[in-house]
Amino acid sequence: MQDPHPSPWHRTAASESHGAAPSRREWLRQSGAGLGGIALAAILAEEQAKAANARPDQGGSPGILKGVLHHPPKAKRVIELFMAGAASHVDLFDFKPELVKRHGQESDFGEKVETFQNGLGPWLKPVWDFRKYGDCGHALSEVVADLAPVVDDIAFVHNMVGKTGVHSQATLLQTTGFQLPGFPSAGSWISYALGSLNDNLPTFVVLPDHRGLASNGTKNWDSGFLPGQYSGTVAYPGTPSPIANLQADPRFRQEFSADSEAAALSLMEKINRGHAAQRADDPRLEARIRGYELAARMQLAAPEALDISGEPAHVLKLYGLDDVTGGAYPAEINAREETHIFARKCLTARRLVERGVRFVQIWSGNDNGFPRRNWDSHEDIRRDHGPLARGMARGASALIQDLKRTGLLDDTIVLWSTEFGRMPSSQGGLGRDHNPYCFTTWMAGGGIKGGVAYGPSDDFGYKPLDRENPTRIYDIHATLLHLLGIDHKKLTVRHDGIDRRLTDVHGHVIRDILA
Repeated sequence: MQDPHPSPWHRTAASESHGAAPSRREWLRQSGAGLGGIALAAILAEEQAKAANARPDQGGSPGILKGVLHHPPKAKRVIELFMAGAASHVDLFDFKPELVKRHGQESDFGEKVETFQNGLGPWLKPVWDFRKYGDCGHALSEVVADLAPVVDDIAFVHNMVGKTGVHSQATLLQTTGFQLPGFPSAGSWISYALGSLNDNLPTFVVLPDHRGLASNGTKNWDSGFLPGQYSGTVAYPGTPSPIANLQADPRFRQEFSADSEAAALSLMEKINRGHAAQRADDPRLEARIRGYELAARMQLAAPEALDISGEPAHVLKLYGLDDVTGGAYPAEINAREETHIFARKCLTARRLVERGVRFVQIWSGNDNGFPRRNWDSHEDIRRDHGPLARGMARGASALIQDLKRTGLLDDTIVLWSTEFGRMPSSQGGLGRDHNPYCFTTWMAGGGIKGGVAYGPSDDFGYKPLDRENPTRIYDIHATLLHLLGIDHKKLTVRHDGIDRRLTDVHGHVIRDILA
């Protein structure tokens, strides 16, 4: 029996399609000019796998929860920093004196241990020395010592556990809350719920690693069964075309006369009209039209948001971007390149959130290849983690300081993530194997209590000290949504007969890290 008084929190994908089509849709279908004349048929053909029952909102605002938040929010926006490949907690943030004491001794876990590549060599002490920083006295590895000025703003969670040591599944679990593809990412859920603070920019922007995508590629920021416009928009700051196909290639623009362009648009209009007439209720058409409308507005807003050339010298220096010169970087992985690229993305993220973007996701590391260009340091922690960690720490520290300087840290959450940790034992002498049984994540900013360490790991960093009460990604997501004013149990969408949510059927708010 259908509830006669449904909660305003609950939406089915189909419930958002009813009502008369807006006039702008008809105008775009019939228009022969601008972005409305793009060939919808060809693009929509690529999206046949999308959920056919997803329906975009018909109202003026894309955020379904505006005005009906569960409680007053502490934060308005999120910046996630994702370390692809699995960053080693015991070498960066979770100091283990016992590993120093037993370095080189045969590793004995006292129980059967399942590893990914049999990485059960002798105990391996932290590759870098640790020192305590800040009023909180939290120990940081020297390779991430650039975080020292903001350590009192950070809440470290040291008892994270995953479900698998497989990169693709573990990455999806952290980004979407599920191990299988097809589910919306956290950024998509938040965009869907809250909408944008600026109609000229996307609600969700992704800044991938400059060398390529991480495991799962675009599935890490896909909207799944939510409307397509809530997928992440990819940008590559500092490149000639930061957002693909946003601007026409000037080389070709000058080769077309006004008459030839009009003829091409007329032909595309004819194709689009025929396609749309046969699919009047196709939700993907509506989502794509919304995308074109946004793209048209972004042509003016996005280039300005992504352009850091107007930033003052002291800000560029803060991010380590005051010494950027032309020329190629060395072939081997190096700290200078990692700092310049990652810090630029962090500065871009600040510019995006201050212009109204809800969720920015920054990636460090691409999918596996050789030589390593990610955090999957099976062979040599120092070689691979070193440059990546130095670049990450400089950019992340500058980002938090910059957000604080501009007053944005009060209502912006910075979330540092990775898919799992690495073993306290060695692999091949210099590397570490996967450890899904324990790792670290951290948060700072809007509503987070800084200078705390929550959920200790055991003496070796192998598993949580309290194995009965670990922290899972569902708890991180529940806390994130709580700070944004959302009850994670009430943000649901009916899909395939199930009320789906970001936290599945799990999750609790980690109140010990709330301010």
